[in-house]
Amino acid sequence: MRGAVLYGPGDVRVEERDRPSLVEPTDAIIRVTAACVCGSDLWPFRGIDTSDRPQPMGHEYVGVVEEIGDAVETITVGDFVVGSFFASDNTCEICRAGYQSRCVHNVPMGMFGSQAELLRVPLADGTLVATPGMPDPDLVPSLLAASDVLGTGWFGAVAAEVGPGKTVAVVGDGAVGLLAVLAARQLGAVRIIAMSRHEPRQRLAREFGATDIVTERGDAGVARIKELTGGLGAHSVIEAVGTQESMMQAIRSTRPGGHVGYVGVAHGVELPGQEVFFAAVHLHGGPAPVRRFLPALIQLIWDRTIEPGKVFDLELPLEEAAVGYKAMDERRAIKALLRP
Repeated sequence: MRGAVLYGPGDVRVEERDRPSLVEPTDAIIRVTAACVCGSDLWPFRGIDTSDRPQPMGHEYVGVVEEIGDAVETITVGDFVVGSFFASDNTCEICRAGYQSRCVHNVPMGMFGSQAELLRVPLADGTLVATPGMPDPDLVPSLLAASDVLGTGWFGAVAAEVGPGKTVAVVGDGAVGLLAVLAARQLGAVRIIAMSRHEPRQRLAREFGATDIVTERGDAGVARIKELTGGLGAHSVIEAVGTQESMMQAIRSTRPGGHVGYVGVAHGVELPGQEVFFAAVHLHGGPAPVRRFLPALIQLIWDRTIEPGKVFDLELPLEEAAVGYKAMDERRAIKALLRP
């Protein structure tokens, strides 16, 4: 089968890979209908995360089930399914508490590489959610978004305790940040401040529900948030980047007693203990338990209540995956969808 492999910084190739097969009786094999490039894929693409060997790429996926192991009970061959970027059994104590990404048996799907024609999914019963039927083609991008960026943005909003009557600020205008705006709107926020310097992303943020746009960053961005909130800061702030600057901007933009939901993959982030102590804010985040939200998000998409697939502004055949990586790295695209 064909699949994307990263050989080193800036070097993505689509080549022949071994066809996956069932290994455990809890496995499923799906034929990938659509995959995509994630912002977190850019860390190794830029050489910030390194590997000593070529690595298959991709952890977001939707597709049709081709094979199932003998122990799989909740999905069948022919189902159209959406899965999380972490496989989970969805039955352990941690999963039942709603943190499937930290399941005691979790398996990172990135190790298999979903930017490919076929994908092995471990723990299929706990990981995959079947749609009510075969989706219309125009729903596929939105269902793909649910596999990671929508679920991650949603978790960021939930972790930040977004709710009716609250003012929310979103730090980061990538796909996760934009879908955190959408989530905040769905969860009832009365005011949503998107922090962005890029006009196309600002436009999409407003379409998803942003009421205000802040173009400033760092201390200037914090000052602007304070100005918009009567000097107090936002009730809820979603951090969707993962850098020292973005994390501190999020914490400093939050009012005392407020909540920060952080879902950007942290790189080089060190929190100053005394400042965090006196900030008196709640911090909650980490790898999103997408599986917790999948059934509800799939239904919202199926009912056409939300259209998160709008974050895909570049669609390419799988063979051109390298083009998608470069476009996202250069911020010429928000998110690239790949069709095997």
